[in-house]
Amino acid sequence: METTETSRKRHLTMANEDYLEAMVRIEEENGQGDGVRSVDIAQLMEVSKASVNKAVSALKAQGMVEQSHYGKVMLTDEGRSLGRAVWKRHQMLRTFLMKELGVEFERADAEACMMEHAVSEDTLQRWMDYLEGQGVSLAE
Repeated sequence: METTETSRKRHLTMANEDYLEAMVRIEEENGQGDGVRSVDIAQLMEVSKASVNKAVSALKAQGMVEQSHYGKVMLTDEGRSLGRAVWKRHQMLRTFLMKELGVEFERADAEACMMEHAVSEDTLQRWMDYLEGQGVSLAE
């Protein structure tokens, strides 16, 4: 999925992408796809539950998530795909910053979060291909 193009078409903000990424991360950590709790999203992102509820409403309007009244937040196929793409970008950028530039984890993680929204899919793929050609493993 062309992340930046999809986000532009859907008028998603960087924060929207961060919420989708967080939901994907929680699903992966829990090994389940039956939705995530708002409180878990708030904890991971270090925001209030009210902020999560506002973001979920915006993402529902964009067709990225579904949620029954006070139920778990369920990613749609498109929301999950976009969230996974953002998470993949984050992991690649963080790995590069740490392994190739020696940036410490916390700083690399924070800076990868900012950078992940700006890199096109084409540039990202070329960057990953280059790193893999250099023997840098991008697997987490």
